Amino acid sequence: MASFVAKLFGLLPEEEESSGEEVFDKDSTGLSYVGEAVHDALRMKHGRHHHLMWNVTSGKTIGSVLQTPTNVWGNSADPEENHDDWFPKKMAEIISKTEAFCDVMSLGPPDGKFLTHFARALGVIAERSKSSEKPIIVRMMFGNIAGMPVNCNAVIKALTNDLRKDDDEVKLQLWVGAWRRGFSWNHAKIIAVDGVFLHTGGHNLWDAHYLSNNPVHDLSIEFEGRIARDGHRFANTQWEFIQYKQESCVGCVVDTLPDYLPLLLRTRVTVSEYPEGKAQTFPPMFSRTMVARSSHQALLEDKTSCVPLISIGRQGSMVFMSRPADDAILAMINSAQKIIRLVLQDLGPVCIPGTKKALPGLVWPKEYLTAIGRAIYERGVDIEMVLSNPNSIPGGLKGTEANYGNGWDCIDVAAEIIKRIQKFDSGIDDARLRAMVSDNLRICFIRHNKSSTYEDGISIGLHSKHFIVDDKCCYIGSQNLYMCDLAEWGVVIDNEEAVQKILSDYFTPMWENSFTGEDVDVDMVMDGLEVDRDGEQGTFYNDLESGGAGQHLMPHGGGSEYYLQEEDINGEVVDMNERGEFQVADNEKKDEGEE
Repeated sequence: MASFVAKLFGLLPEEEESSGEEVFDKDSTGLSYVGEAVHDALRMKHGRHHHLMWNVTSGKTIGSVLQTPTNVWGNSADPEENHDDWFPKKMAEIISKTEAFCDVMSLGPPDGKFLTHFARALGVIAERSKSSEKPIIVRMMFGNIAGMPVNCNAVIKALTNDLRKDDDEVKLQLWVGAWRRGFSWNHAKIIAVDGVFLHTGGHNLWDAHYLSNNPVHDLSIEFEGRIARDGHRFANTQWEFIQYKQESCVGCVVDTLPDYLPLLLRTRVTVSEYPEGKAQTFPPMFSRTMVARSSHQALLEDKTSCVPLISIGRQGSMVFMSRPADDAILAMINSAQKIIRLVLQDLGPVCIPGTKKALPGLVWPKEYLTAIGRAIYERGVDIEMVLSNPNSIPGGLKGTEANYGNGWDCIDVAAEIIKRIQKFDSGIDDARLRAMVSDNLRICFIRHNKSSTYEDGISIGLHSKHFIVDDKCCYIGSQNLYMCDLAEWGVVIDNEEAVQKILSDYFTPMWENSFTGEDVDVDMVMDGLEVDRDGEQGTFYNDLESGGAGQHLMPHGGGSEYYLQEEDINGEVVDMNERGEFQVADNEKKDEGEE
């Protein structure tokens, strides 16, 4: 634990020592003006989280971006059967490369074909481990969604069901963990292998959402290079948190109880290990020495195709106050000079059905809206934004199992941006505002060949978290721009050639299929400037605590056998103190930290 504290608030991993809050990343030379803006925001405000929640590094982009569903642009027909079975195979292929250390992070456990291919990948690793001198480590981290904690024992059983339990030559060690603190849990989507291979983006691990009928759109990307180390290090923090919590007084009691037993705790962590009785209770932390024996390290020597990358993350309420990724995203928007292209599920919070009002306690993301508004108002920046059609439900699921699109239309989003312009220029005339809406602000719902629905009338959903600034720099990751304080991680790609390829492979065909000009009407935007779309104060989170509204906050759809049901009440709360140590918060801090 002491080494973790040193990394978080003092010593940078294996390289150099931080002399204070402000740092300078030696890899930041040669960044674009967008990349420089991100680096400046991070180094000046989040220096102590350098190498833990952000880092300037490099890597190679592998092939094209990984988008699902495929073969839909310019096509009016629905995706064919087994349309994207290649995707879980691709993820499993990366996992199966593991020679020393693998991290898998997602919102929820894999199910369906994802589970099948992940289990096969573990079989490959298990066979390889027979000739390994040391155990091969695999860590899987998920989110304990409010009211739906992960049954880690059940996940491990499903993943290892086909592995021989009596083969003493196998040196595979697997841990499955999950956590929640208040209304924060893991939402990052990472596969990091041996500090060399990385898969990240917006995709969850759910069959019905991506591989069945009416699939939701999503985006991920594959890298090779030093960037993978940052994914491992981000995972380290969550594993440290789980270890601290289970070693606390309450955690020691909880650890003696089976995973399937519902518990009444505001903070809940769970962990299970394989093989039981041989692997330690908690996994080792990633470090370079852990992967030094991997033959893949030789790939890091070839830097000819590497491009500048910046990893940006946030750990939600696990860390008090600091949200590095938020400031990095704001810096990207604030640096824009020409155009910002965004592909998002939503900008607004969950809407009460049939109204123009958010659920109680939820508000619009004022800082992001203000930054977008200032970009239009002060610098004449164009905005092109693609959003999910409201209430899109894939795979024949129920609305409580999956619901992409929080209920707002494009007019609502445009109006909220224009309202922020009015905030910093109360005297601006309507004619100029109208010109901004018509000339600079282009927002649409996602479409296939100009159609917003599948053949059965179900609307097309979108789950990507992607934006491009001035066609020079872009973000792909797990972080939504609507208000939701989860643990997130993504990568800023700061290379114009790489970004232009992403633009041509992904954004341009999506935009050409989706934008019709019909989703935003200038008169309706202006008429909607007086509408208060924020939710009432206070009551939503009380409902969430009892599980009644948790499903509306985060669409889920994993196999029910891998989740539990629970009811939360006020319990133990944990913060990081000023020394970077996890500790139980006192009542005053608990009230301050819990909203």
